[in-house]
Amino acid sequence: MSLFSLESVSWPRIVKQHTIQPQIVSAGENPLSDVESTSDQSFPAPYLREAYLRRFSPAAVQRLETVFTLRSVTQQVNNVLNAWLEGTAGSPARFQTMALLWGAGDRPVPHQEIIAALQVKRATVSALMFSLEQEGLVQSVGDEKDRRRLLATLTEKGRNIITRAMELNAHRLENVFAELSPDELDLLQSLLRRMRDGFVKVSREKI
Repeated sequence: MSLFSLESVSWPRIVKQHTIQPQIVSAGENPLSDVESTSDQSFPAPYLREAYLRRFSPAAVQRLETVFTLRSVTQQVNNVLNAWLEGTAGSPARFQTMALLWGAGDRPVPHQEIIAALQVKRATVSALMFSLEQEGLVQSVGDEKDRRRLLATLTEKGRNIITRAMELNAHRLENVFAELSPDELDLLQSLLRRMRDGFVKVSREKI
């Protein structure tokens, strides 16, 4: 799960993958240069909207437009965030792992905790940690009480990289939400949670 995902919502995956070489993006560079913009239209084609209106009510059209708008926003958010994360730590998974260790401060984090946070298999985290260790970003040691359990911490190099990435992304998000007030952001989060809950409820119903 990406660090910036909308909680645990599994939205339709319509994200186009972008290959970006791992590098630290400086503040003067445009992090969106390799990311496609999405269309503002709520429906994929005007004639589809007209056909929908002939069959359903305006309220039904509004609901479908809301879904298409959210899909479009989600696609753009995922595209941009993946570009940001890949441009700082090499991949979203690497970024999330380093961010988890960064948040833990000086506390060594068990590999099992990372597995749970990323919701992946042990082998995936083992390969990920090996890669980060080879680059000198993370170090793992055996737990003194249980040598079978590995504990991970950031190296100084890793901490510098993830701290810089956090600061850069915080600045980017400040720009993204510059036109929304704190109250509007609270309302937006509330509406998204209610929409999520509605989808979850319907998904459990028998057709």
